[in-house]
Amino acid sequence: MGKGKLAKFADMRTYPHVFEPVGSFREDVPFEMRGCWNSSFFHNDGPIVLELGCGQGEYTVGLAGLFADKNFIGVDIKGARMWTGAKMSLERGMTNVAFLRTVIELIERFFAPGEVSEIWITFPDPQMKKATKRLTSTYFMERYRRILKPGGKIHLKTDSNFLYTYTCAMVDHNRLPVEFRTDDLYGSGDADHILSIKTHYEQQWLERGKTIKYIVFSLPAEGELSEPDIEIELDDYRSYGRTKRSTLQVGK
Repeated sequence: MGKGKLAKFADMRTYPHVFEPVGSFREDVPFEMRGCWNSSFFHNDGPIVLELGCGQGEYTVGLAGLFADKNFIGVDIKGARMWTGAKMSLERGMTNVAFLRTVIELIERFFAPGEVSEIWITFPDPQMKKATKRLTSTYFMERYRRILKPGGKIHLKTDSNFLYTYTCAMVDHNRLPVEFRTDDLYGSGDADHILSIKTHYEQQWLERGKTIKYIVFSLPAEGELSEPDIEIELDDYRSYGRTKRSTLQVGK
């Protein structure tokens, strides 16, 4: 590990709004903030919004700046990236921002049923090889619905045609209520001040001529979810920081 990462990790340990609950990865070690984010940390009754796989936390900080009446928590396992948004929000004195370092598979250990109002998923790895690793798969939807309020919203913003096509198919197959969707966000003219927040990697993909896809839908608290039976053409480009996947099979 480089000295820069070590310095960032040490820096974040002093941040009051960054939670790195290593012990809570164990089932027998409860996370003290679970069910108490509003009362014990934010000290208000505002809705809680998560950004999953937040990376540098641009969306977490950007949304928090637009909506002072909501509370935003960036979630990621990569602390060195998270440091950027954590430092920025601390320097700005933002009181409606927090960061949680954990894997998303364990999200239920950190939030109580109905504690979360919305989830943003911004530019995740499309995970073309295995459906259960996709952050919009029914594997993760089952976990999200246990922490979301009934009918809570899920936003996906992605450069990946594969992931967007898969997510739309999953949503349609399970008849989940769709609020809005587009396969060319900026070309459609529908990018408002919220959607126009651009992450570091999004700007790079835009410069490469890639279109940005977006869908927002509601996740009912009840009802069986199942995976769509669909063949999807693989993305034919190498995303920044992603390895080439030339021998993958969809649905395996």
